[in-house]
Amino acid sequence: MHPRQRSLLCTAVSVFALITLGGTACTAPESLGAGVKGAPGAAGLRDPYFPKLGNGGYDVSHYALTLDYEPKTSHLSGTATITARATQDLSAFNLDLHGMTVHAATVGQAPAAVNRSGDELTLRPRDEIAKGSTFRAVVRYSGSPLTITDPDKSREGWLKTADGAVALGQPTGSMAWFPGNHHPSDKATYETTVTVPKGLTAVSNGELRSQRPTSDGKRTTFVWRSAEPMASHATTVGIGSYVTKSYRPADGGVPVYTAVDKTVAPRTAKLLARIPELMDWAVYNFGPYPFSSTGAIVERSDDVAYALETQSRAVLPEASFEPETLVHEIAHQWFGDSVTPETWQDVWLSEGFATYAEWLYREDFGNTPASESFREAYDTESNWEFPPAEQPDAEHFLGEPVYDRGAMVLHKVREAVGDDAFYEIVQGWAKEHRHGNASTDDFIAYVEGKSGKDLTALWDTWLYGESKPKQP
Repeated sequence: MHPRQRSLLCTAVSVFALITLGGTACTAPESLGAGVKGAPGAAGLRDPYFPKLGNGGYDVSHYALTLDYEPKTSHLSGTATITARATQDLSAFNLDLHGMTVHAATVGQAPAAVNRSGDELTLRPRDEIAKGSTFRAVVRYSGSPLTITDPDKSREGWLKTADGAVALGQPTGSMAWFPGNHHPSDKATYETTVTVPKGLTAVSNGELRSQRPTSDGKRTTFVWRSAEPMASHATTVGIGSYVTKSYRPADGGVPVYTAVDKTVAPRTAKLLARIPELMDWAVYNFGPYPFSSTGAIVERSDDVAYALETQSRAVLPEASFEPETLVHEIAHQWFGDSVTPETWQDVWLSEGFATYAEWLYREDFGNTPASESFREAYDTESNWEFPPAEQPDAEHFLGEPVYDRGAMVLHKVREAVGDDAFYEIVQGWAKEHRHGNASTDDFIAYVEGKSGKDLTALWDTWLYGESKPKQP
């Protein structure tokens, strides 16, 4: 068979295998581009706030991560098998990896040359890769994964906990525990296999496919699979002494899996029991749920300082485990995880929607009209430090205006088009970009196209305006 035909067949079969089996069905050929004169892929995607994040020249379709963690020594051994398609003729390509020691790498079953420069891991395959080819890279690595301090002083990456660890990835933290194309614009499916000491539980995104003891009986291996595309910053691994619960609601709703640190479980059970109710409410407002399960990972507040919308299974500390925070993270499953920002400058589309979901919750459950929440946000001076769609720098890309002024933009859209049209826009937006990426320009075009209204003044004032308008 012609190499090009084989490549196309491999791609088609691999896609089928990723959906049904969580892995590739055929092995990448030893020679991916005979006679190709390729160039290195870009070492960064020039994100407005994190220009070195992500890499050019390829698109990842699947990650198979095999991890073994020992909490006592904080040692992680990992193998990352990355299935991708070349978007250019490639002589080399980069992966993002923070810390860790790389022991070996292969591309297409042949050893690849490895070079490290900061967070850039460069692989040079034996044979250059032709544009359009599907290839598989395998990286073996180990070490003590690091915690990253963001420009805004928050901590992410691999966070040690009292009895294990939890991985938080927004915006750059996932590169602390596996190599990959760590930009929100490159989403992929995942299979994450984690081995931990007996008595501990390992939780990740998606569905638990198996749980089995190792041959010596001293450790347990958990296999998790995410069949829907996921941005790497929405991945997580939680390791600890959890109280777990897995069930499908009696009404046949979305399956729920929760894992709660055993020391906080008694105090969080009542709110966790509300997840099916809140999911039904969210589906009514936002449209069909985009994933195959939902749930939460709840940690001690001393171990995790903030909540994060890790896909299908948000991570929350006990201190912020309250109804509005849970609603915020549930809404993110539609807005942020399924519809993911094209760049980090578009993050208001995630946080504005999730914050507005809190306002809607207050409206429906607390008899507080969204207009009152809007007025409160309007009167908060810190919300006027910068426009939500034009954060000044990486330190402020998740500043207060991104949340509250982002929600204010949505409320102004609601006022401009009316409730019926507004909810059609919200649900249509989630459907239009389901499992994809979208930008601020995409949203503006969508709203104006669906409403038939020119909302230039609204965007100029509330989304891009530098100063606080006199009239709310």
